[in-house]
Amino acid sequence: MSVTLENIRWVDLNEDIRSLLENPYKMLPLSPGLEADVVKIECASHSYVLKIWNKDSKPDIRNQYELLSELYQRGMHVSQPYGWGMDADQNQVLLTSFDGEPISKLNKAKLEQLAQMLIQVHGYDLHDTNNAEANFISQYDFVGYFFPSIELHEDMHQILTSLLQRTEFRQDYLIHGDYNLGNILEADDQYTIIDWTNGQLGDPRYDMAWSIFLMTIYAGERNGKVYSALFKSLTEYTPDDAEIFEAMACLRWILLKRVANVPMGPGVMQRIKKIIGHNSYLHDELL
Repeated sequence: MSVTLENIRWVDLNEDIRSLLENPYKMLPLSPGLEADVVKIECASHSYVLKIWNKDSKPDIRNQYELLSELYQRGMHVSQPYGWGMDADQNQVLLTSFDGEPISKLNKAKLEQLAQMLIQVHGYDLHDTNNAEANFISQYDFVGYFFPSIELHEDMHQILTSLLQRTEFRQDYLIHGDYNLGNILEADDQYTIIDWTNGQLGDPRYDMAWSIFLMTIYAGERNGKVYSALFKSLTEYTPDDAEIFEAMACLRWILLKRVANVPMGPGVMQRIKKIIGHNSYLHDELL
């Protein structure tokens, strides 16, 4: 790892952290993501996480830093942001608190906590007087952002177009964009939502559907059913919404599988085939 704290040009940095980082520290690589490398920084009394966007993805980290600052101040389950800047290779970096490890075991109580946390994200008040002028929550073209180049895949493009015509799609809520077990950390029965790269204005029904879909295919049908039922009981997520947005989530996963690598594992394809078989908007030829 070539990056060090000394060669980062900080655009914004908490002053307490600035003095703390002048002391000896260790840098330990963590599992990298698809978009960035991640490093744990161990100081004498505290640990931090440094994320370095040194791959193809170049999101606006200033916006992510400001969004995290706002959500943290609101008491939401997010990492505390300490600073952002550029490394010697002009890669954007973000420094946050270290908030534990990915969740290892699931039960109904944990699933309920996870569902409530995402619902809390969707409940963020965009119309609060302090947020009305905020420009750190971006809005993108939904299809272009989550289904890049889908027009090159006519079979999926036709289905997605039809699905969007069947619902009144909205983009007036804060969504996480990729709420899955890999982006939720656990420490001492406390949970933290990380990786807000895809945080934006969007439709909470899509955000829930993508999260339920990933829970189902990677954590198993039993957990997926419990998780889905929780959202339906805690929100106005109707069965019709569920089927339409589940189809969108499945289409997105299939598109990603066609153009890139997606995580696989025992039973994943079997579960996806079952989802397709039970969804009236999808068909087996998509796989």
